[in-house]
Amino acid sequence: MLDFSRQFASIRQELLDSIEAVCTSQRFILGPQVASFEQAAATACAVPHAIGCASGTDAIWLALAAAHVGPGDAVITTPFSFFASVSAILRCGAQPLLADIDPATFNLSAAAVEKVIRDHKGTTIKAILPVHLYGQCADWDAFSALKQRHNLLLVEDAAQAFGATWNGVPAGALGDAAAFSFYPTKNLSAMGDAGLVTTPSAEIDDHARVLRAHGMRRRYYHDEIGWNSRLDSLQAAILEVKLRYLPMWNQRRRDLAVRYDELFRDAGLVGKTVKEGVVLPFTDPRAGHVFHQYVIRAPRRDALREYLTDRQIGSEIYYPLPLHLQTSLACLGYKQGDFPLSEAAAHEVLALPMYPELREDEQQTVVEAIASFYA
Repeated sequence: MLDFSRQFASIRQELLDSIEAVCTSQRFILGPQVASFEQAAATACAVPHAIGCASGTDAIWLALAAAHVGPGDAVITTPFSFFASVSAILRCGAQPLLADIDPATFNLSAAAVEKVIRDHKGTTIKAILPVHLYGQCADWDAFSALKQRHNLLLVEDAAQAFGATWNGVPAGALGDAAAFSFYPTKNLSAMGDAGLVTTPSAEIDDHARVLRAHGMRRRYYHDEIGWNSRLDSLQAAILEVKLRYLPMWNQRRRDLAVRYDELFRDAGLVGKTVKEGVVLPFTDPRAGHVFHQYVIRAPRRDALREYLTDRQIGSEIYYPLPLHLQTSLACLGYKQGDFPLSEAAAHEVLALPMYPELREDEQQTVVEAIASFYA
């Protein structure tokens, strides 16, 4: 699925130099490298404020908590996402409400959110948390309209979408706040855990900085209960080096996605539905997709994945069990059948190898193997 060594080899000396600079400075937590990366990330996302933190999971919590989402509030999000999208809401003390997805993009459906709002009159719904899944922004035109109609906060879970855009506006600048992950598999990746909150709001920026440092404004004086979620300088230095290359890497991902599409069509594997064949990723014309993942819908998905694994071809399922069916989230009160589009996606999606250094002959091998399976 991924070969980290190829990217490392291409920028090895720059990364080693950045690490050495941190070691020489002996400033390891929230040092000058963190401030420098925050400024570079804010510029890349076209926002005035960016706050580094310890992980993407912490970033979602920080974005919500810094916007004063807490006990008594509800937040609407998707059941078809990584666990952190819901766990961060619970960590704020708020109530997660789920709505089904758009089957074309796999992103949260604004129409489904509108129905949840209608069905929960009397509930204090404070925010919507759309996830920009697989590197494509959710339908922000529709969510902006919901924000205006219902006076809601919009917080982006942009963990998979650094560099993505909607109508030319970068992910991270669309909502009241946004959360990014720099987990090593992400398109902008650290060498460990790291995350970022972006926001146009000076108030949210200030609050997030307090919350990430145990609720302190002055050392050892705690104005509120925060968390230890500071970004370390080594990760910030590494990320700032990689950020300079990200536009080129993201374009390479788009080119590889086009190449996959061509190979699948040339092989005669493509269908409009899973009953007809492999369903290729859909890109909304308003979206600047960064293809953090290249995800198909596949007939007999599990058997196909086993076939690929036997031939040493990587693949992954994002995600095999929707959040409303997770054992630890039974307390939310949902059941099988509540979100049929998410449940269908969980049985059909398959992510294929996708990273900027992937070679076209390797893509050919992947598609030929898939063609062989269906033959």
